[in-house]
Amino acid sequence: MDDRIRGAIRQKLGDAISLPFPQFTPREAGTTALEGKVRAVIGMRRAGKTTFLHQCLASRLAEGVSRERLVYFNFEDERLADLEAADLGAILDEYYRSFPEFRRRERVTWCFDEIQRIPGWEAFVRRILDSENVELLISGSSARMLSREVATTMRGRALETVITPFSFREFAVSRGAALPHRNRLIGAAEESTWLAHFDAYLEIGGFPEAGRESLRPHRVDLLQGYVDTVVFRDVAERHGISNLVALRAFVRHLLRQPASPMSVSKVHADFHSRGIGISKETLLALLAHLEDAFLVFTVPVASRSERRQQVNPRKLYLADHGLAAAFNPVSRTDRGHHLENVVACELARRRMNLAYVRTSEGHEVDFLATAPDGSAQLIQVAAEIGNRDTFEREIRALQGAAAEFPKARKVLIAEGTPPAGIRVPDGIQILRMWRWLLEPTVPTKGIVG
Repeated sequence: MDDRIRGAIRQKLGDAISLPFPQFTPREAGTTALEGKVRAVIGMRRAGKTTFLHQCLASRLAEGVSRERLVYFNFEDERLADLEAADLGAILDEYYRSFPEFRRRERVTWCFDEIQRIPGWEAFVRRILDSENVELLISGSSARMLSREVATTMRGRALETVITPFSFREFAVSRGAALPHRNRLIGAAEESTWLAHFDAYLEIGGFPEAGRESLRPHRVDLLQGYVDTVVFRDVAERHGISNLVALRAFVRHLLRQPASPMSVSKVHADFHSRGIGISKETLLALLAHLEDAFLVFTVPVASRSERRQQVNPRKLYLADHGLAAAFNPVSRTDRGHHLENVVACELARRRMNLAYVRTSEGHEVDFLATAPDGSAQLIQVAAEIGNRDTFEREIRALQGAAAEFPKARKVLIAEGTPPAGIRVPDGIQILRMWRWLLEPTVPTKGIVG
């Protein structure tokens, strides 16, 4: 290793233990140390993974760990361009030369950001996890850091933390709001404030950078740029996709139809009629790549029959509802689909296994959400339910699905309230959406309205 690289390492280490942590909106992902494991921080680009690394370091500082034992090291530095895996040990050597009393006596927390830029980094991380007294957190923006790859390359030594765009709770905090205590009564004036926050969330979406007021005029370009980076770097370059016309057309199609059934056969037929040559098998592969890159996710129909799940289309959801508006301004008027996408993302944050329900009578319920403990909820999402016919239609769908899933709780999540004087059937819970979204990401006992 030449002196130039070694000098850059020393400077970066000096900055790492002396500069204050940047200001950040706390994320609700867990920050506790993982004994004997690497914490792999993953998620879509620009969702806030680097910020979360700093949050973990700040958490250790609050727990009483000395600042000198909290090290953030970013490999995205042109001075480290020639760094090789065999040189990575020099980073620890330079650090412990300044703090020899820490080595193997005091635990040091290391955050390695963009470490995937160094080929062979995995062996280095495994070695120091076994030989040093360290806590390790790793992250990166490259598709090489996707969850399935981290699990494979780390041979079971890594546990994943998925960072998503802001939830509504996080979005509100980023705007200076103080979250209400659980089940606290809220007056009319405060409710109006929360409704304004919710309207802003639906318009802006959850990407932290996109919420900055100074970037408001550039928000659409910003979000489109995020998608372009995913498309070209995480999909096209990584998987050698040469048919960029079809790839971009497919992505535009998906982003303009959140919370909708996704039939690859119909997309293939549409592309064929427009002269876009691509096979159904390739479209399926592209969809899998886009899911790997956290841009979209799909939900199957609820059924124990694998054949029925294959025959029925999956429903498509976006990583963040703000992406839909960035690619199709008209979609802002389709509030119902935006709301359903918001709920889908929130249920995923709450670690729910998702499916949608289509009954033999033709009723459809948006979600059968199953928690890790096996408890289930039938969840229907609606914009306004003040119209009696609309309200009764949503209730009938829940009751029809409940006949097939009798143990599941029945929940209707809506922006508005039921018609005045109407009786809500027993066993069905009506929740205001903004209140439901303010509940903790991982509720202690179900979901309370």
